[in-house]
Amino acid sequence: MKKKLLATILSGAMAVTMLTGCNVQTTEQAGEAPAAAPAAAESTDAGTAADAGTAEAPAAEEAPAAEASDGNSSDSLTGNGDKTIRVFLYMQEHEKEVYKKLVEDFVAEHSDEIKEVVFEITTQDEYNQKMIANMTAGDLPDIFYVGPSAVRSYVDNGYVLPLDDYIDSSTLESVWGTAQSIYRYDGANIGSGNVYALPKDLSCFAFAYNQDLFDEAGLEYPDPEKPYTYDEFVEVCQKLTIDKDGDGEIDQWGVANADQFGMTPFLYSNGVKFLSDDMTKVNVANNPQLAEALTFYTDLTKNGLTPSVEQDTALGGYQRWLDGQVAFYACGTWDVAAFMDDATFPYNWNLCGWPVGPSGDGRSHTWMGSVGYCVSSQTQSPELCAELIARLSTDPDGQRAVSGIIGGNSIQLPNITDMAYGEFRDAVADGTVPYASNVDVIFGYFDGNDHYEAALQETDYTYNAEWFTPFWSGVFNIKNGDISVQDFLTQVEPEMQAALDEAIELQNSATN
Repeated sequence: MKKKLLATILSGAMAVTMLTGCNVQTTEQAGEAPAAAPAAAESTDAGTAADAGTAEAPAAEEAPAAEASDGNSSDSLTGNGDKTIRVFLYMQEHEKEVYKKLVEDFVAEHSDEIKEVVFEITTQDEYNQKMIANMTAGDLPDIFYVGPSAVRSYVDNGYVLPLDDYIDSSTLESVWGTAQSIYRYDGANIGSGNVYALPKDLSCFAFAYNQDLFDEAGLEYPDPEKPYTYDEFVEVCQKLTIDKDGDGEIDQWGVANADQFGMTPFLYSNGVKFLSDDMTKVNVANNPQLAEALTFYTDLTKNGLTPSVEQDTALGGYQRWLDGQVAFYACGTWDVAAFMDDATFPYNWNLCGWPVGPSGDGRSHTWMGSVGYCVSSQTQSPELCAELIARLSTDPDGQRAVSGIIGGNSIQLPNITDMAYGEFRDAVADGTVPYASNVDVIFGYFDGNDHYEAALQETDYTYNAEWFTPFWSGVFNIKNGDISVQDFLTQVEPEMQAALDEAIELQNSATN
């Protein structure tokens, strides 16, 4: 039972963390038939940021790294003190080099205290299994990741340390407002109480459009300050859905969507919620806003404005976007570097908001993801560990490096709000950082304004995300015309509720 519970905890963590720092590719994006479970994430090389260390600090002494062919590595960074810290994270190679430099500088500055920092990096796929093994053995790393959806379970099981006594309040106040709350837990609710992690990053799905296709059609670009309404979006997509070679078959579409990740922003922008306020009851069968939004979403395919399910199975929407066959596609913050690379995406493009539904609050909504650095409750060096995660999360020079303000290669957006609106936006404007010029769309989602709002998904507030799988994995049946929207919602609710009830039972077992 314990191992099953640990597996559930980790799967909840990864449901969100797989959205940060990576190119999420769903089964539909990969050109496969819709599946009943999420596909694995696939990484994209975003380049390596430049040296971000302090010039005055002596370099930490480094033992040879143990490098494995599967992407796992362990570096020993040594000082002259008597304290050992084990850091266990997952990241891509280009990210590792940036963050390793930050850790090296930290060790050098604290060489009188630190004997060794073991900086162990694994792949995203391997992280779960290794953490389960660590938890089962009672041998947690000193520093590791926690996602917002796993905060509750990590705290309830006594794995993580509250950070309030170890970090200055200004440290947390410097980051995006959402990131200030998603790692808080008061024993009952996420969003209040003690702080248990500092953000590694914050990410979201904005909407991207191919400017070249707009130019060919003689259309004005989307207004980044005024997202389309549902009706306006359909009208534009109709003009961008074309038989380009005159063979009687559509070969350019207005939009392509992946149901697992690209559907919910359309629904959220119509005010949709799937659960009751206390997150214990599924509400889809008698949900007019959901029925309206899901009808709009599936009609995009039924009316030919997206590739059909069969066409999407043959070649996924992500690849069609890269091939210039669709005008709109989801753009995660982790996708920007690939889309800015002419070899990957040889088209002019920019960002805009998701279309706004008639029954929403008038704003474009999307969902965000994050992963945070936490400190083990078992650590023997809580002060040093808290200081190290602050260095990785909120140190200005570190954030200049990871965002590309230093060096020009951005692997993430700055966590520090003022830096994002100031130095980073200036670096985009002057070309130092290759980035979509409408980056304020993402900032609007992060910060919330009159036009944009982003939030964690409801799956992040439940013990796991399995209750949502029957919904997204069955939507293709509506697109195919095999079932009506209302019949689907009526049929799927009991299955979703059963999965949610099981998650609640697991949560209660952990708490007790």
